[in-house]
Amino acid sequence: MPPVLPFEFIVTGKPISHQTKDKKRLQAWKAQVRDVAIACWSASQPTGDSVRVVITHYYDVIPGNEQGVPDSDNIVKPVRDALNGIIYVDDYQITDFVSRRRSLDGSFRVKGMSLVLAKGFCSGEEFLHIRIETAPDPTALD
Repeated sequence: MPPVLPFEFIVTGKPISHQTKDKKRLQAWKAQVRDVAIACWSASQPTGDSVRVVITHYYDVIPGNEQGVPDSDNIVKPVRDALNGIIYVDDYQITDFVSRRRSLDGSFRVKGMSLVLAKGFCSGEEFLHIRIETAPDPTALD
């Protein structure tokens, strides 16, 4: 079956920063991301097209105490690496990237929420929502 985009999935749990000193935890996190992606990806091969990747970290901490929340830029690399060869051939295909973080204690206006994202909210734990879609036209100005 050929790759179908957009594709999205969630990974439950606290993401691990690529700057961690605990390399075993980092490798375990990458493996978790990879395993979930493989379980959700129905295509028999990675896409060869240019893609946009959107990662949103929905975190759970005591309001006003975000010290334990990793910077969004530090959780990107392990996720990108984990998806190499599974969703896309290589991360050079990522032409557009969005990384953001949101507190689970926040208020959200939701219109047309996907079942995948709803599953993340229903888990009751912090999670990453990862969406891979066809890259926008590079000649179009935003």
